[in-house]
Amino acid sequence: MANISQSLILITLLVKLGVAAAVSSSLARSKTFKELLLAPRRTVRQTVGFVMLICAPLVLGVLVRVKVPNFLAADLSFETTILLGVLVGPLAAMAGGAALAAPALMHHEYWALPVNLIVATVAGAFGRFVNPEEVWSFSPLIDLSIYRWVTRNLRRPHFDRQILLLMLIAGMQLCTSLLARFSPRRYFTLHSDEVWVEVLICATAPIVVGIPLKIWNAVRVERKLEEQGRLLLEARLDALQRQINPHFLFNTLNSITSLVRSQPELAREMIVKLANILRVLLKDRDAFVPLSEELAFTDDYLDIEVVRFGEKLNVVKEISPETLNSMVPGMLLQPLIENSIKHGLEPRISGGTVTLRSRIDEGMLVIEVEDDGVGIQPDRPEFSRSGGGIGMRNVRDRMEVQYGSHASVEINSRPGRGTKVTLRMPVLDSVAGLQIGQYVLEAATSAVDGVMRRVTRTGG
Repeated sequence: MANISQSLILITLLVKLGVAAAVSSSLARSKTFKELLLAPRRTVRQTVGFVMLICAPLVLGVLVRVKVPNFLAADLSFETTILLGVLVGPLAAMAGGAALAAPALMHHEYWALPVNLIVATVAGAFGRFVNPEEVWSFSPLIDLSIYRWVTRNLRRPHFDRQILLLMLIAGMQLCTSLLARFSPRRYFTLHSDEVWVEVLICATAPIVVGIPLKIWNAVRVERKLEEQGRLLLEARLDALQRQINPHFLFNTLNSITSLVRSQPELAREMIVKLANILRVLLKDRDAFVPLSEELAFTDDYLDIEVVRFGEKLNVVKEISPETLNSMVPGMLLQPLIENSIKHGLEPRISGGTVTLRSRIDEGMLVIEVEDDGVGIQPDRPEFSRSGGGIGMRNVRDRMEVQYGSHASVEINSRPGRGTKVTLRMPVLDSVAGLQIGQYVLEAATSAVDGVMRRVTRTGG
């Protein structure tokens, strides 16, 4: 009989680990549970919902243990009460412990309720005492934790709260085992007369508590990576815009400098235009703006360039009215126009024409910036590959960051006859905030995936 009892205990301990992992993984796949788990500050209603989601399947487990002979692994009430205590505090853990004790009380196990309340109080006090990160980093690998603790304390003795939690769980498990031994009909938990089996029971309890913490902590880490991806995306966009703005500003100031003495009235007019441009650049701008607003911004720039070039520069606009409300990345067209003038028309003595076009083609917004200048010379292949200098490279990068694979940039150039840059991007109207967020999120997720793949390859 003793051998059968010990075998049943060992099988039960093994199955309990699987039950803990299965329940924790199932909860981690629930969107509602993840939102409640990751909420920085839970309201009373959120806390109640969080406790109910955890306890609901485990209350059924206690009921199964009561009704089904020899199926003892379904009862995780002791470990769950500890888990609730360290995660949500003593009061919520006491409520969860009371719910977990209900099936046992109906089976006349009257010690179940007071024991769960005491365990919830002790675990909740510990959770309030330590930093939450110390709870989340709790390792179910007891031997490794003890090894780290011993080696650290040999070098520099200090108080380790993770080892305290491990000892606290094992100690409370030992106390409940003693209670079950002296009052088996009034309280249930695994216990054995064999010392090594009892040690194994006490060692398993921290592992059962640690498994959900590890699984749910992986969800926390994934969410943090997503947030870091979004922050990285925003920082990259801001850096690209800051690279474009000085590039444009310095060229404009050079143009004004050349007119200050010879044509002061024109210089003043250019300063007014420049002030309008700087007013737009210095105010907080959204990542996306209507195409009409972007065209108005480029008008000021073109007015400055027309003053500088005179009759040598012509501007033609073929803008489809249906595209004016489409959302495009801010500061998108100015670098393209600047490249057309600087690299295409300025080298020509007779100047030339810059043409702006926009249309909707097969559900995509198409914007073209074309000039009839000198084109890209065959002996400058690096210029074509890089996209026409700093400004063009930044446009490419911003299109890639903000749209991912949903947009494209194409450069067609014929030496001596001109260059055309074609941008294709999704049509986003002024109320398409959800779509914009989707594209940005996909780009952020792609960036995070890339980081994770690099970490995996390097073994980091």
